Amino acid sequence: MEPGLRERKKQRTRDALVAAAVDLFQRQGYEHTTVAQIAEAAELSTRTFFLHFPTKEDVLLANTDRRIAAGVQAITTHRANTPLATVLLTAMERMIDDADPSDLTQLRAQLLVRTPALQARLFQRLFSGQTALIDALTTTFDVDRVEAAARVGAMIGAVNAATLASLDQGDPPSRQREAMTRAARLAVTPPA
Repeated sequence: MEPGLRERKKQRTRDALVAAAVDLFQRQGYEHTTVAQIAEAAELSTRTFFLHFPTKEDVLLANTDRRIAAGVQAITTHRANTPLATVLLTAMERMIDDADPSDLTQLRAQLLVRTPALQARLFQRLFSGQTALIDALTTTFDVDRVEAAARVGAMIGAVNAATLASLDQGDPPSRQREAMTRAARLAVTPPA
């Protein structure tokens, strides 16, 4: 279903804020960029910024909630008798497919390495995302919380580690996406 006019307008506003933030972060650094500067560059008010993002850190994590929702939906709407590992892989692939292939992913990773405030916020978002996926697994499958947590943690850990390795090699976004997908598949494939 196509989003309505209001949702499209909200998304354009969010996109403008993200684009302005990415540009400013790249030009003057994350620490030296203020919310007011981001809003001004996007030709919006600071109040509008805070209607869309609770913190400056959240601009870099703009699509995280949408990606988690895609993963949860893949888990809760799977076909009957589909193995748990297959469903979890499908969920992760949908989340990867929904990843932003732009400069945002590379900039986020570069800033994560050197920005403690951003590391803390990302950890919070990852934890809540993992919890949502764990909840979806335990609700949808006959699996206890420990097993669900282990499976989700292994998958997300593998994808995150592969993403960082790919970034460290200087891979372009398409290769990073391939690394993420490969890691997700390896996480659910038993060793030979």
